[in-house]
Amino acid sequence: MNTHTLRLPAAFLGEMKALLGAEYDAYIESFNDPWKPGLRVNGLKLSAGELKELVSWDLTPVPWEPSGFYYDPGETRPSRHPWYYAGLYYLQEPSAMAPAACLPVVPGDRVLDLCAAPGGKSTALAAKLKGEGLLVSNDISYSRARALLKNLEMAGASNICVVSESPEKLSGPWAGFFDKILVDAPCSGEGMFRRDEEMVKDWAQRGPAYYAPIQRQILLEAVKMLRPGGKLLFSTCTFSRLEDEENVEFLLNHCPEMELVPLTPAQVPGAVPGIGLPGVLRIFPHRAAGEGHFLALLGKKGNPEAIKGGLDGESGRPPMASPAGLRAPKDAADFLKQCTLPVNGSRFHISGENVYLLPDGLTPGLPFRFLRTGLLLGQIKKGRFEPSQALAMALGRDGFSSCLHLEPSDERVIRYLKGETIPLLSGESGEKGWQLVQCRGFSLGWAKVAGASLKNKYYPGWRWQ
Repeated sequence: MNTHTLRLPAAFLGEMKALLGAEYDAYIESFNDPWKPGLRVNGLKLSAGELKELVSWDLTPVPWEPSGFYYDPGETRPSRHPWYYAGLYYLQEPSAMAPAACLPVVPGDRVLDLCAAPGGKSTALAAKLKGEGLLVSNDISYSRARALLKNLEMAGASNICVVSESPEKLSGPWAGFFDKILVDAPCSGEGMFRRDEEMVKDWAQRGPAYYAPIQRQILLEAVKMLRPGGKLLFSTCTFSRLEDEENVEFLLNHCPEMELVPLTPAQVPGAVPGIGLPGVLRIFPHRAAGEGHFLALLGKKGNPEAIKGGLDGESGRPPMASPAGLRAPKDAADFLKQCTLPVNGSRFHISGENVYLLPDGLTPGLPFRFLRTGLLLGQIKKGRFEPSQALAMALGRDGFSSCLHLEPSDERVIRYLKGETIPLLSGESGEKGWQLVQCRGFSLGWAKVAGASLKNKYYPGWRWQ
């Protein structure tokens, strides 16, 4: 008997045997297979082809995500490379790349990632939006939402809103607001048992019967926030029919305005159709190079143009925000003129010391627990503007009037990421003021010239450990 089965609950093994039948032994044998971690290239900063030219790592494509790759953890440590700190990729389990890949997001959409932490799916959705429209990323856990915010800002996503609320709190003010919604619901985690024994312990304590009602409530609230004609992608990392197909059937029965949009195995090579419900997909680790996952795409019936009353007659959605527009303090305005990032002054929002650039569609003053409303441009301190780490990461190559260009092999890159003061070499700019530190054209953060050295302004919470 496979040694892993000795650590799995007998009730779970019995359910999997009933679920898989003749494939049960192959599933159990998959516990002996080596873990295949993945990374997804950040399309906001570069293409998959460009990353492959930058690194010497052996990268194998993930078949369901054009920007996704498997890598060998024995030979490669992507988390210990300057490119990780430059936000060029996100480390993500390959099967977990499938939900965002299957949700048909286009630039300009209003998108909600309802259970978003730690941010793998949100960063993928941000790349699909290409800086246009609005991405709202929510997680009910404030501590997890903080990690979510870091990952979005490291990716250079600017059109974001990060919230920490229950779905019930969001669904009133945002009724019928979103074009696309992703619900990667909390679940019993059966698909992750190969990697995380803590999930096995949680299953023994709670299991599918605990999570299924929570998922149903989340889905019902998500439907309220989806506009007619919009799409909702529901996913879990579990095998339980109670949490997967039965939840989809529950939603279709209780929300007649919703319909299943069939997914095919061709969209996720290696996946198989749902059990007892055509049009949904399952990823099993003995059939595909990834952990267990479930995917269902649903659409909301109705013609958006037919919606009246309180909605925008053009789009059938709640009207876009029309911020009054605040004039940025002169010091901030002068600084931002040196940045290549397009800044629309009508979308400035100032709260205390903080200066934000609001995304299109985000109304200030909503009654939510926000961690971020748009792009934090910086802070006004003692009358002077100090740019934020988020702004640095949102700036592209030569994104500021004064940049220090370093190569990955330069030992000063790691020193900078550790928060150290770094020397300027002969011929490098010594002009007073702010400098954007870049590694081969990709932003790392800010520094200030102090004589023949740079005073490090890299965000302390992000430092290389």
